[in-house]
Formats: sequence, C-alpha cells, structure tokens
Amino acid sequence: MWGNMAIAFILAFVTTFVTTPYTIKIAKKVGAVSEEKDSRRAHRKTMPKFGGPAVILGFLTSTIYLLIVMSIENSINLFGVLEYWKKLLGFLVGILTISAFCIIDDIKTIKPITKLIGQVLSAVIVVASGIRIEGITLPFLNFPQMHEISSILITILWIIIVTNAINLIDGLDGLSSGISVISAISLLVIFVLNGSSKISIVLITALAGALVGFLPFNFTPAKTFIGDTGSNFLGYSLSVISILGAAKTYTAAVIVLPLIVLGLPIFDTIWAIIRRLVKGKSLKAVFKADKGHLHHKLVAKGFSQKQAVLVLYGISAIFGMFAVILCDSGIWKALSFLLIVIVAIATGYNNFGVERTGNEQYECTQCKYIYNPKFGNEKAGVERGTKFDDLPEEWVCPVCGEGKDMFQIHE
Repeated sequence: MWGNMAIAFILAFVTTFVTTPYTIKIAKKVGAVSEEKDSRRAHRKTMPKFGGPAVILGFLTSTIYLLIVMSIENSINLFGVLEYWKKLLGFLVGILTISAFCIIDDIKTIKPITKLIGQVLSAVIVVASGIRIEGITLPFLNFPQMHEISSILITILWIIIVTNAINLIDGLDGLSSGISVISAISLLVIFVLNGSSKISIVLITALAGALVGFLPFNFTPAKTFIGDTGSNFLGYSLSVISILGAAKTYTAAVIVLPLIVLGLPIFDTIWAIIRRLVKGKSLKAVFKADKGHLHHKLVAKGFSQKQAVLVLYGISAIFGMFAVILCDSGIWKALSFLLIVIVAIATGYNNFGVERTGNEQYECTQCKYIYNPKFGNEKAGVERGTKFDDLPEEWVCPVCGEGKDMFQIHE
C-alpha cells in the first residue's frame, strides 16, 4: 500500500506542478482574473485565479491511474458488495458539476445563491451514488443506524458546510490550499490508523500531492490564486473523502474526527454566518462578504500576510494533531497535548510581543521595496519617523502598488 501512496502523491504533485503555469496563461485569455481592489483584498493588482483546474487534473490523473492499476492487480474490488465503482462515479460527476458552476463564476461571476445551488446539486449526486453518513456512535449521541432521510440530510449538510468553509477561508495567498494540505495529511494518518479502505487512502493522498504541487505558485507572493473552482473542489473533496474513509466504523470517526481536523475553517464559517446575520438582520446578509474572517483579524493586528498565513497553518496543524492523538491514544492524551500547546503558545506570544518595537523595517514581498520608519517616504506623503503600524490601511507600496498586507519584517 505504501508504494501506491507514494505513486498517488508524486503523480498528483508532478501533474499539478507542470500544468499550473498553463492555467495562468489560460486565466488571462478567458478573463479568470481577480481585479477587485476593495479593502478585503490583499493584492492591489490583477491576479489570475484559475489554479483550481490544475489541482483537479492532478487529483483525477493520479486517482484514475492508481484505481486502474490496483484493479488489474486485484488489490481492490470496485465491483464488490460495497459498489465502489458507483460511489466513485458519483464523486466524479459531483466534481465535474461543482467545477462547472465555479468555472463560470471565476470567469464571469455568478450570484452566491447560484453557486449554492451547484453545491447542493453536487452533494445530492454523491448521496444518490451511495456515499452517506449512516451512523454515529458517541457516549452522548448514539445513532448506530440512522433513518434514511436523516442520513441523506446530514450528509448533504456536511458536504455543503465543509465546501463553504474552505471557500470562505480562501482570503490570503496559500491559505486555503495550505490548510487543505494539513487537513488531508491529518485525515490520511487517521485513515491508516483506522484501517480505512485503500480507495479512501489513495484519494486523500492524491489530494495532498496535488495541493503540494500547487502551493509553490500560490504561497506568498502568489503567482496565481486557486479561485472558486479550486476552493470549492477542495472543500467538496475533503467532505466526501472523509465519509468514505470512515464509512467502515460507524463511530465517532465518521464526523467527529474530520470535524476536528477541519475545525479552523468550519469555526470561521459558522462565526461568519452568525456575525452576518446579527449585523445584517436578514438571510441575505449571509451571502455578503465582509472583513471579519480570522485572517482579516490577524492582519488588522499588525501581522503581515505571510505571518497571518503561517499562524493559521499552525492552528490547523494543532487541530489535526489533536484529532490524530484522539484517534490513536484517547481523550486524556489528546487533552494533555492541547494543554502543552496552549502553554507554549502563551509563552511564545508574550516573547513575541516584547521583541516587537514597531520600528522594524518592512519589505514588500512583491518588489522587495523596503520601508524604513526612520526615513519614511516623503515622496509618498509619509513623514520621517512614521511607524509601519501607523500607516493608514489604504497605504500601498510606492513602487508596485501592493497593500500593507504584502509587507513582512525585513531581516
């Protein structure tokens, strides 16, 4: 199995890494570019946002190749009692369906409700193919075999929540793709520990490989965005594969462990819904973008875009490790790990706060311009002695026009 995992990862990685530059060229030709210049955006220039198809191609190429080879070797049986062929076909059709809606959105922009219809339709297709959350067994929640209607509704809700969770957290260079890599690796470890099906292990490994192949183009300073096509595909795939990987056990692993692994984007999404409902006082407000996401809060606190992304990577990794320890060693060791992490973070945060003086030099990650508070920038209307944190939010790099979010401390 380890050989299959290595091939799944490498093939997905190479395919995505090689094809991503072509998607950048295609994006410019078809108009799949981000030209938004509102205050929520980290970039102040046109950026291609068509990386999703490269990730999807890497994932599909790897999984289709491995499934064919493993079928020939008789190491998997796609046509057995579990009817994996039917489930995988439904998964594929669902990917194509949600991608069709999102490709249109990346090129011409469609209404959020239209995108939601595409997500629901894709979820229904998957459920119709036989992929469902059929039972949950917990000390406080015991449904070893749920009613069919409940199973269908919970599965659809799970897929839509996770899909939107990854989509909404896609606000900084490399954020959604990096968090998805961490989540995929965490789920892979859990699948191996749980003795999940070989098919689910191949799928999650291929997804991780495709994302690692894309990250060099997406991490700050990004050359391309993953776009709605990519972020929706990531959330959709993570939600479906998590069900396939835990389907054998009908235990807490079905929802609870994937829920913990994806805890950061899910929490951010739920909080965004509550925040928008309270502020907007209507359901329509839920679909209106704002600047209240976790990554926006970190940037507002003075973190550079790169620092904010790394902080959220760390939090996501903590969620993933907590879930793995919980799966392998039980609740008490998982809580012990969490306590150690909290103490370490508290200590590190205090040290960080003491060391920052506000007089550091800041470098633009795009053009390498360095802002020195000692000299300011009189040509740009910035007086000598103006600290970087005191610059107005709308201030941009005087050389390339990037926003403050694209600056990091110059070492």
